[in-house]
Amino acid sequence: MSATASSFDVRLLIIDPQNDFCDLPADAVPSGVAPSLPVPGAHADMLRLAGVIDTMGTTLTDIGVTLDSHHRLDIAHPTFWQHGDGSDVAPFTEVTAAEVRAGSVVPRDAASLPRALTYLDELERRGRYRLMVWPVHCEMGTWGHQVHAAVGTAAGAWEAATGRSRQTWRKGMNAWTEHYSAVLAEVPDDTDPGTQVNQGLVDWAAAADVLVVAGEAGSHCVKATTEHLLDYLPADRARRMVLLTDCMSPVGQFDAAQASFLSAMRERGVHLADSHGVARVLDAMTAGAAGDAPGAARA
Repeated sequence: MSATASSFDVRLLIIDPQNDFCDLPADAVPSGVAPSLPVPGAHADMLRLAGVIDTMGTTLTDIGVTLDSHHRLDIAHPTFWQHGDGSDVAPFTEVTAAEVRAGSVVPRDAASLPRALTYLDELERRGRYRLMVWPVHCEMGTWGHQVHAAVGTAAGAWEAATGRSRQTWRKGMNAWTEHYSAVLAEVPDDTDPGTQVNQGLVDWAAAADVLVVAGEAGSHCVKATTEHLLDYLPADRARRMVLLTDCMSPVGQFDAAQASFLSAMRERGVHLADSHGVARVLDAMTAGAAGDAPGAARA
């Protein structure tokens, strides 16, 4: 990367680079555990991302990491739901308000029914998602919650080289709402600031001349976080954002969601680059910014 690029505030936002989302090889998994929601291609994504961090080195002004962080009992886990006959609800089952009202799917705790229905009604009214029952994943305190080893090692080396610590934000700790986006829960809880707009993350992203985004999964949490960031950042920030397309993958069977997301982001002015071409893209972006009027690179 050129001296011009290195003089700019270039930040890397890594969305949920956690073991539970990575299709790790057997020799990378400790005995007795396994990734609970492995995204096909995620392990290779994280190896490429670690390489990007190593290559960019001190050119990176800051690194931010989001962590999906759940309790075992969560409205989007099988532990919350059962069929009307008492049988288990399998992972990857979509649950609708109509099904719950009909009694075909119900909370295991009958006392949770009113709040669950209120949530489902509001989720469906907003129109972004319907409730998906995922395998229990990224449970706090478990191996699956930890950052992929190669990414963690690369980020640690960056910290040692720069004398700066990465920023970390957790999401998903409220068991009553899905929280794909690190900026905002799908249905914010008025009593829980942790489900409302993460202004700290928005401000951190706003301070960047260039924001590079990677992580898992491109069909869900990367998508939702990026969309929300662009909703809350100034209108010109799309052209200052880069998505690392080979450092994210979709959840199985959700390839179309990631493809649609990337297409929409390109139309909004976001730059798409792979791990091999990102340096050239950053050089072009920062050279262009340097040629603008003084102060144009920052809001």
